[in-house]
Amino acid sequence: MADLRFGIVGWGYWGPKIARNLDSLSHASVGMVADLDTHRLASIVVNQPWIQTTTQVEDLLNSDLDGIVIATPVQTHYRLAKAALLAGKHVLVEKPLTASVEEAEELVALAKEMRRVLMVGHTFEYSPAVNELRKLVQSGDLGKIYCVEAERVNLGLFRRDINVIWDLAPHDVSILLYLFGKMPEQVKVQAHAHLQASIHDIAHLDLEFADGMTAHVHVSWLHPCKIRRVTVIGDARMVVYDDTNPAEMVKVYNKGADVHADPVVSYRFGAITIPHIDWIEPLRLECEDFVSSILNERQPRAHAGVGLAVVKVLAAAQKALEEQQRSETEMATVAL
Repeated sequence: MADLRFGIVGWGYWGPKIARNLDSLSHASVGMVADLDTHRLASIVVNQPWIQTTTQVEDLLNSDLDGIVIATPVQTHYRLAKAALLAGKHVLVEKPLTASVEEAEELVALAKEMRRVLMVGHTFEYSPAVNELRKLVQSGDLGKIYCVEAERVNLGLFRRDINVIWDLAPHDVSILLYLFGKMPEQVKVQAHAHLQASIHDIAHLDLEFADGMTAHVHVSWLHPCKIRRVTVIGDARMVVYDDTNPAEMVKVYNKGADVHADPVVSYRFGAITIPHIDWIEPLRLECEDFVSSILNERQPRAHAGVGLAVVKVLAAAQKALEEQQRSETEMATVAL
């Protein structure tokens, strides 16, 4: 089986993590890194001298690399991914895929035309805990799903280039679409900018689906506690996925509420089940899928179409936010 060589554009937070995982795979290696910051590149020269470094993306595009990973700010994703695809490279781009639906649609079409893998870094789709949650949802063990509550809050990191919706909500939107395999019909948004004018640091998204299911997503850079939690409420069982609790990431609650012959609600209380989860670093599984998709000429789990679907929801949320600002209402709604 052929070995694949990859280049990384962006050596900030995600670049080194992705490089570490790619280098750990038997049929992959990182051969070149591009970053505008020469101080970041200097650390590679000292610690990983076998990797070529450059400040010019064109050096990667004109090389014999098989694939390119784009770990740069979202505003650059479209331009860099398009250039890489046109250069005949397979591409893994960090989330979200692009900053607009039109850009994402163009990249999806271009990847198909060039017959190249275009994958998005929706890492939580590779989380063993999220996949355990998906099994519970897809099996019907939870019954009819009423609603989902997702929280992703912490103190920081504040961004100047994008708001909290584009920064944090891609994780939870991708989880929701992966769990249920359907798009919402409407998105409602309420958001506020407290510390930086026009850059919202707290947001609430309400997603409404055709079958009556709803989902609420709360994202914040301005919260005293770190919370990474998804709660799924079914009429048979309820489940909580807590990413900050490694020992008990998934808890299934055999409890609920029912209305039978009389109008009084009756409550059901049963056992709490904690499924055993064989833990593997999600980013490693993501990188494995990227490499395997290239070698076997197949579509990865977090393919470009998935990235496009997430961008559509984010763009609808952004549009609703802008309408909220124009009309000065508490919450605005946009149909997808």
